[in-house]
Amino acid sequence: MCADKLDKREVIMETALSLFSEKGYEGTSIRDIAQKAEVNLAMINYYFGSKEKLFEAIVEERINKLQVKFDELENDKTLNEIEKIDLIIEYYVDRFFSNPDFHKVMEQEMLVSNRHELHQILIESINKKINFFSKTIEKGIRKKIFKKVDAPLLFATIVGTINQVLKSKSVCCLFIVKNTETDFDPYIDEHFRKRLVTHIQQIVHSSLLNSETK
Repeated sequence: MCADKLDKREVIMETALSLFSEKGYEGTSIRDIAQKAEVNLAMINYYFGSKEKLFEAIVEERINKLQVKFDELENDKTLNEIEKIDLIIEYYVDRFFSNPDFHKVMEQEMLVSNRHELHQILIESINKKINFFSKTIEKGIRKKIFKKVDAPLLFATIVGTINQVLKSKSVCCLFIVKNTETDFDPYIDEHFRKRLVTHIQQIVHSSLLNSETK
């Protein structure tokens, strides 16, 4: 696929994601996407076939990118278990902060579950990541580095904390960042990103590490 075609495809996907986040999937039409992306309807149909297939393409592309990171991490023999857990936290904060529209849309999709195939794609992706997280913790427990913990719930704690921060930019600015400047965006602020990563890592370390390994 040539660069120009790839660019058009990416423009359509980014535009659709922005509109899905703003108006919801049901409230966004193919015509809305075409108009904002400055392409014709035929081009969207050519690349994706339908709004639902466009949505699936957006989801699959983004979850696959994160899965590549997890696969690399799983195969990395130079890192110990707590280093891998720390990197998982960094990956999630970076991905959520760099794609807030996507994660807002995914949260809505998981709540309504109107599209069975897409829902199954999301469930499978989440399951893979929880399994890797749990296996990493189990290895640490066997080595007596980690305490026995409920790994799936600890994973939910990580993701839930990030989701709560992303839920409302204004609430995040007012109560967490305490910055009321109208043009301030906490999700692109490096200091806040590091603060959140460190906070979640501290929670996880406290839950996981035996006293002699802290």
